[in-house]
Amino acid sequence: MSLLEGAAFIGTIFDAGLRDKVRVLKQGEIDVDTINYEQFVAVDMRVGKIVKVEYNEKAKKPAYKLWVDFGGEIGVKQSSAQVTELYSSQALQGRLVVAVVNFPPKTVAGFKSEILVLGVPNEEGKVLLLSVDDNPPLGSRVF
Repeated sequence: MSLLEGAAFIGTIFDAGLRDKVRVLKQGEIDVDTINYEQFVAVDMRVGKIVKVEYNEKAKKPAYKLWVDFGGEIGVKQSSAQVTELYSSQALQGRLVVAVVNFPPKTVAGFKSEILVLGVPNEEGKVLLLSVDDNPPLGSRVF
């Protein structure tokens, strides 16, 4: 799943009552009513390290296939990410990222995407990946 697809897909992890309150404003932006703590912790966000990067030749929009290691409990998961404008494959290799690890798998341009690597748009709308300071253990949960 790409970062931009994730914005539209995020409603699937919330219960039906909240999903009805999610409204996509424009690509990459979401308007959501207040949630409670239980709904927040339902989104399993973890720190992982990108261990392998390949360009996805089948993607309609330029994208990388990423393999992200979350350590022993979760292991290596894969994701499609439309981040080619700001990141070379070499710059991504070894980078710590934050990702949602409890989405159902989705096939994106012939590639099984199991996680959603998180990012934010810069002023030009290009995706900047979320990361962490220091060097937390792989698989550390965001809270």
